[in-house]
Amino acid sequence: MPMSMSFWNMRSFRSLDLSLRLTVLPLTVASLWLMATDNQASDAYGKVEFSDISGFKYLVSMNAMAFIYAAASVLVSCLGRFDAHWLFFVLDQALAYLMVTSGAAATEVVYLAYEGDERASWSEACSYYGEFCNKAKVSLSLHMVAFACFMALSLVSAYRVFCKFEAPRPPPSASSSNSKAGEEQVE
Repeated sequence: MPMSMSFWNMRSFRSLDLSLRLTVLPLTVASLWLMATDNQASDAYGKVEFSDISGFKYLVSMNAMAFIYAAASVLVSCLGRFDAHWLFFVLDQALAYLMVTSGAAATEVVYLAYEGDERASWSEACSYYGEFCNKAKVSLSLHMVAFACFMALSLVSAYRVFCKFEAPRPPPSASSSNSKAGEEQVE
């Protein structure tokens, strides 16, 4: 019975893994497309594009990287030619960290665009570039949902790797080893 439970458990994790990887694909493409096409001109201040802001360029590049990795991992998962659990574990972790850093960089830019920073003499810009800010906010939201998928993938891939190992057993206690030594001397 435990063997069949383990089989079904691993099968459900494989389905969850594949579903999350497939979910990441449209999220990263949509976030990338929204941000890469984001630009707006203002009569007062000129034109702004995503490529003018390093945090947004980082977000676009991480979305592209996440899409390529997710597509490749779906192919490897579906082909099933080799056991890639360790590879997925390491790369899922790395992508999750990169996604959170790019999301944080873009979040800071969006926050400053909406709120400004009076101490640094930066005024808010979204009253002049409202469409630009709205598209950036939607792109960032999609990016963060993709990041949540990568966090879940990190947990699933970690489980799939580490469930193959037994839990460490505690060393025998000193009192039980002393009593065994005493029993051997008596005999």
